[in-house]
Amino acid sequence: MMESKEMAIKIAKQLDEKKAADVTVLDIIPKASFADYFVIATGGSGRQLSSLVEYVEDVMEPAGILPKGVEGHESTGWVLMDYGDVIVNIMSTEMRDKYNLEKVWGDCETLDI
Repeated sequence: MMESKEMAIKIAKQLDEKKAADVTVLDIIPKASFADYFVIATGGSGRQLSSLVEYVEDVMEPAGILPKGVEGHESTGWVLMDYGDVIVNIMSTEMRDKYNLEKVWGDCETLDI
């Protein structure tokens, strides 16, 4: 089984390769009991958001890693994928600016990808 940090970095790298913008991994272990890492990425359009979500699923499925749930829709500008200890947030630019997760979780460490 893949460690949560390894999983978060793998997903982030895949999103970056797929041309998601501003891919970030936040270590939320010290501040949250529900997960260890947030992966945050921006898609430029609803179509790209959908493509990024499908790509993450396609990359993780061969390793037997399936999301526990997927919330949101590309039309809302925010899709959250729950991989247990890793929460993937794929957002439109507008939603990312509005909710500013990096600021909300600003006292958490950002990992290098």
